[in-house]
Amino acid sequence: MRRYPLYVFDLDGTLYRGDEPIPHAAETVRRLAAEGSAVRYFTNNSGQTREFFTRKLLSMGFPCEPHMVHSTATGLAALCRERGVDRVFCVGEPGLVRTLRESGVEVANADRRHRVWPLGEADTVVVGICRTFSYALLDAALQCLLRGARFWATNTDATYPLEEGRLEPGAGSLVAAVATCAGRQPDLVVGKPSPLIVGQILREAGVPPEDALLVGDRPETDLECGRTLGCPTCLVLTGVTSHPPEGQPFCEDLRGLLAKG
Repeated sequence: MRRYPLYVFDLDGTLYRGDEPIPHAAETVRRLAAEGSAVRYFTNNSGQTREFFTRKLLSMGFPCEPHMVHSTATGLAALCRERGVDRVFCVGEPGLVRTLRESGVEVANADRRHRVWPLGEADTVVVGICRTFSYALLDAALQCLLRGARFWATNTDATYPLEEGRLEPGAGSLVAAVATCAGRQPDLVVGKPSPLIVGQILREAGVPPEDALLVGDRPETDLECGRTLGCPTCLVLTGVTSHPPEGQPFCEDLRGLLAKG
């Protein structure tokens, strides 16, 4: 397989499942980096900070520095800065709240420990993974939307892969709950399959789309955002997808990226 100047890797299902690293993944990424390719990581998971993902990847043997990690939390924060949004109502984890606050965005319904509560108002409602989701929080988000607030979602993934092939509900299930009661779909989805964050990665790295390979386990999200921008893609069969769509380049695991040909 051709070597690329830039590799953009999905995390869950591609490099690890929960706290379980996927066999051969770290060795492959280290080798690509040692041979001179730039490496970036992109996850739809909005629940943790850049520093968290950096520590996790390093502990599993992957080369990583904070600037190499892009998530829907960092993408959402960048979008708020670009569009002048300085206050939001958040349905999300403390990692999302902290990322927003560190970028200068006020979170109307979060306490000092970055936990969200069903209190406060804002002109923008942001929804991501939220393990403290409740009826009261859903109702508070709805009231903001009924008053005309924007509706932004981190991503619409229905599930989230864990160790031993298990799944848990993803942010998409919570986005769907808010959308159902509000009677409207999100005005904007930040994460895959939207190309927004991949575009940010390409600009920051100074690499044209044709020289960046996107690698992931979900054709409809991880890879679609790359195809939209003209990036080549590779599906790995270590996550949620076990049968590649017709015509989609794939490998059984990341060692396939090192194969000559």
